[in-house]
Amino acid sequence: MTGLIDRYVFTAVRHVPEAQRADIDRELRASIDDAVDARIEAGEEREAAIDATLRELGDPRRLADRYADRPQYLIGPELYPIWRRVMLMLFTVVLPIVVVLSTVLQVFDDPSLGKVIGAAIGATLTVGAHLAFWTTGVFAILERTGVGRTDLAVGEWTPDDLPKYEPSFLTASQLVANVVWPVLLGAALVLQQFTLTDEPVLDPASWSFWWPYLLVVFALEVVYAVWVYRRGAWTHAVTAVNAVLALLFTVPVVWLLATDRFFNPEFLNETGSSSFNTDSWLTNIVILSVVLIGVWDIVEVALRAERARRGLATQVPGTGDDHRIGVA
Repeated sequence: MTGLIDRYVFTAVRHVPEAQRADIDRELRASIDDAVDARIEAGEEREAAIDATLRELGDPRRLADRYADRPQYLIGPELYPIWRRVMLMLFTVVLPIVVVLSTVLQVFDDPSLGKVIGAAIGATLTVGAHLAFWTTGVFAILERTGVGRTDLAVGEWTPDDLPKYEPSFLTASQLVANVVWPVLLGAALVLQQFTLTDEPVLDPASWSFWWPYLLVVFALEVVYAVWVYRRGAWTHAVTAVNAVLALLFTVPVVWLLATDRFFNPEFLNETGSSSFNTDSWLTNIVILSVVLIGVWDIVEVALRAERARRGLATQVPGTGDDHRIGVA
């Protein structure tokens, strides 16, 4: 999906109800092709004709709103796209930062796992509600005072503002990364026992089962990456296998950390890191980090598979016209 017309049409139809997408896709492509052909017959080069046609049509998100006949009563069509992008930024950047800071402060205050989880959930709900309420309130006031896109210095939309999309399958570079990481982790697991330090970092007693078990999980991760690459698509079967692998890693590691079976007591005593015990705030932070990484991995692959099922590609972060907010 690299052509301007394809990216324009896709960006427009992904913002309309699913039942209307096929018809709007055909209608919009036909309209663009007719306009481009007319400009070419008038003597314009094809690329210039495409650029001029898309500029004339304008922002595909606003075009989608017209196709879908969506009225915005609280925030009008001039400010609605900006409000939507601001909300997305707040909930994907600001909210996670605030939640992490609140959780860390709770860990220092009282490191018990229940209170740490409660603090994270409470911060998410409270801060999320405030972000949504006050941001929407500000935009509603701006709407009723007559402020528009030009007043906010958003600038005119151009085809350069079209977002880029990732392939709906595992690329060769992603395959390499997904193979290298389990291999490196497996190598580190083995090397820490013999070469990295005088005392093994991880508990040698777990070589009776858990460390060989993790090596098998790492090997399965490599097999999984190759399988997804050869399959050529993100599917619900891929989601299920990824979730199983994530749980096979996350659950035992959390259990080993929570029961003081992960780190080698001799190594901790030698390095003065005896604070790594079941009740320590460091252990709780490591446990929380492992859980968050596991959940993120499961959710990310599930979202990719659902987008692929619905015919929606994944937008490349940092592309599109979001950067134009507040830029003259």
